[in-house]
Amino acid sequence: MFQESPRAPTNDGVHRAAAKIGAILPPTPLLPVEIDGVTCWVKAENLQPIGAFKIRGAWHRMSDLTAEERVRGVVGVSSGNHAQGVAWAARKLGIAATIVMPRDAPQMKLEATRALGADVVLYERPGEDRDAVANQLCEETGAVLVHAYADPWVIEGQGSAGIEITAQLGRQPSAIIACCGGGGLSAGLALACPESRIVTVEPEGWDDLARSLATGKILPVGLNPPPTACDALQTPVTAPVNFAVLNGRAEAGLAVSEFEVRRAQRFAFARLKLVLEPGGAAALAAGLAGKVALDANSVIMLTGGNVDPAAFAMVLTSGN
Repeated sequence: MFQESPRAPTNDGVHRAAAKIGAILPPTPLLPVEIDGVTCWVKAENLQPIGAFKIRGAWHRMSDLTAEERVRGVVGVSSGNHAQGVAWAARKLGIAATIVMPRDAPQMKLEATRALGADVVLYERPGEDRDAVANQLCEETGAVLVHAYADPWVIEGQGSAGIEITAQLGRQPSAIIACCGGGGLSAGLALACPESRIVTVEPEGWDDLARSLATGKILPVGLNPPPTACDALQTPVTAPVNFAVLNGRAEAGLAVSEFEVRRAQRFAFARLKLVLEPGGAAALAAGLAGKVALDANSVIMLTGGNVDPAAFAMVLTSGN
């Protein structure tokens, strides 16, 4: 299903990615927040130009393409945040981009991706294998696949957030709690901050990485997983390149409920004045629910803020 990785991601690669990203983007804020009497930190990646951390991996991967590869264009696979990251980088670099997106992706993510100039190819979720669709497009056009997480450059790019955190804190954090889909961000952070605990957080029923880490082997999402508002975290299985970094390194993963995610969205809006999409609030949800021990050097990743206004209004007013 996944293309064989051309190399392993490295700490040196993360530092190189951080330098490249630092040359074009300012660091996102590291903000203090009090949770159950403990003041820890949140990394506001929802304030990136595309509203999510995915801009990091997309830029590192695509800015490393050769001149011949740039002419061929790129294909991305995403429910919306990686899509916008690839489209943003493609526009800046003058590269043609096609994004494979689920038909049920949030409308604002579809519209934002098209507005950045990318072509969008829709697939049915569930029912179609998005990676198979993307690989077929690459075979037909010669385009380079820029996978959302199963790519060493993407992993290194996402890990650049950990380099920023270390510079902002003046030390590596004691723990980084990260929203997790395929494991690109978590793997990158593990490489960037080798002294930090890495805690992955997935939606209930979509916690395949947590089960994989617990058993020491890659396991897919189970049959008929429950519906979740965390569209950005609906990945069917992690990839070998991600698992190779995280296995034995990250702690046993956590799962959060839809209610806990909505509560975290309301908390971020009320206490931090930040808008978070459901998938971008999963790590905060785990902290608020007391599922992970926090201290003054813990950092919670707020990974995205691309939520449809009507859906967000419902979360704020529903109270459940």
